[in-house]
Amino acid sequence: MKSDFMNWQLSSNVLDFNSGTRIMGILNVTPDSFYDRYSKTSAAIDRGLQMVDEGADLIDIGGESSRPPLYGRVLKIDAAEEIRRVLPVITALRRQTSVPLSIDTVKYEVAYEALDAGADIINDISALEDPRMAELAAFSKAPVILMHRYSHLVRSEKREVDLEFPNEIVDCLNNKIEYAKTQNIESLAIDPGLGFGKTIDENLLLMRELKRFVDLGYPVLVGASRKSFIWKTLSLSKEEGLEGSLALAVLAMISGAQLVRVHDVQSTFRVLQMAEAVLAAGCAPNC
Repeated sequence: MKSDFMNWQLSSNVLDFNSGTRIMGILNVTPDSFYDRYSKTSAAIDRGLQMVDEGADLIDIGGESSRPPLYGRVLKIDAAEEIRRVLPVITALRRQTSVPLSIDTVKYEVAYEALDAGADIINDISALEDPRMAELAAFSKAPVILMHRYSHLVRSEKREVDLEFPNEIVDCLNNKIEYAKTQNIESLAIDPGLGFGKTIDENLLLMRELKRFVDLGYPVLVGASRKSFIWKTLSLSKEEGLEGSLALAVLAMISGAQLVRVHDVQSTFRVLQMAEAVLAAGCAPNC
């Protein structure tokens, strides 16, 4: 049965998550993101359009890195600088493509300007810590992606994994959903927040238990692409995370996740196409 939560009414079209796993292309308009960054506006625009051609269903545009200390010190920037980075990219992409655009920010001012420039979705890794962000989402009717995160600075990477750990994340996101609903936010997705203060074993356990998040009834976003727990698990360098990322994209799809947020759009599109073909083999038209 189709759920109303699986249909997002955007300004120009409807995004239907009932029809399979969607690919969200990552567009970092930054000089310091951990992978695949575009500090020049023209290069970022070109990459955004390229991702559309490669099969991206959405483009997620961010102007401030949220990488962990593992990758070196991150320079925090103010809202004005973040707006300076992302606004020309959003404006240009909105003119040239109808693909939904998401703004990846925790700052109300940035989200406001991005929506005004043509962005459709707010991807807030703080999950509405700023109450003004909730007010903006309710007023604009923009869908919001709520992510779980721990502080990178307060949790030890060497702690032992607790098998009940996924329940903690599910409960936290469920509370965030309830809060968003009290703020009259109509369209939501949830993101377990792979990385973001979690250990390697905790990330792997969250991937194994994705169905718990899917069972909450809202679109689930999985952002595993190129993250350190992949190349550390495989004992590889950080440049060698593609195959592990693709494996997790397929596992996310099989688990029922509606969105995968990725750097390597073309490769992800192809592996998901292949997996979907296998799963659909021998099925009746609507199986």
